[in-house]
Amino acid sequence: MAKAPRSLAGQVVAITGAARGIGRATAAALIAQGARLAIGDIDGELAQRTAQKLGAETLASSLDVTQRASFERFLDEVEQRLGPLDVLINNAGIMAVGPFLEEADVFTDRMIDINLRGVVLGSKLALARFLPRRHGHLVNIASIAGKGGAPHVASYCATKHAVVGLTESLRQEYGSFGIGFSVVMPVGVNTELYSGLRPFRGVRMPEPEDVGAAIVEALQTGRYEVYVPRRMKAVMRGSALLPLRAVDVVAWAFGTGKAVTNPNHVARAAYEARLAATAVGVSEPDGAGASEPTTAQEQEPVAPASE
Repeated sequence: MAKAPRSLAGQVVAITGAARGIGRATAAALIAQGARLAIGDIDGELAQRTAQKLGAETLASSLDVTQRASFERFLDEVEQRLGPLDVLINNAGIMAVGPFLEEADVFTDRMIDINLRGVVLGSKLALARFLPRRHGHLVNIASIAGKGGAPHVASYCATKHAVVGLTESLRQEYGSFGIGFSVVMPVGVNTELYSGLRPFRGVRMPEPEDVGAAIVEALQTGRYEVYVPRRMKAVMRGSALLPLRAVDVVAWAFGTGKAVTNPNHVARAAYEARLAATAVGVSEPDGAGASEPTTAQEQEPVAPASE
């Protein structure tokens, strides 16, 4: 007999990079379940507007996931205003697209800072709160790229592989202390981060709401590996048993090699415009990323953003 889903009513949940995209959709899905939400984002003003639209007394704060002091202030405010933290969802992330050798070092560093170090930092700060209570759930947003690879997003894939490995290690280290863990691995989601890129062949591009629903289900059931769509779990596990040549055939069948190699720059214009604004020192809205950067001397860092 299947266990009844856990109630999320009254649970205090904090989400990083949640002014838009997956973070915002997840916040809405959790509010519908009665959870109490706090959203943090590098663009504090956009986070405030999003919180107002979400309603349910959603707390919004400016958050730079790469800075310990900023992350600590965010979680301290959450606990002071909403109560002890039950769930942290590490969602903030950026994706640079382009040939590996043409990727400016500043963008490589920035992806590592946001996509990996930000998740490491958030995990440390959340676990420090969870362990004394022997209660809590850590959700790390990775990607299907964390289980495979694709050309023109090598550094991004590296950060997501690292998030998958980090979460598995933490599960083994702290899972017996009453802490739950989930690692979320969607295929390219219909957000601005993935704009102008091709969907996988034969796979419907998930909407942010699909990922939000999957996260809700994981929190209700304690599911660890969360694939979106769910059938990708069988694909990835089956591929792991194949010889390398067969893996390449599977990748070709799904079009993973072509998904990001020829981006539509018109469709990615808004994403790339925020990158350009950052390069000239203009305030950076949420959701920024990089597309085919040139040299490190010509580019500046990208601000933390939501997936």
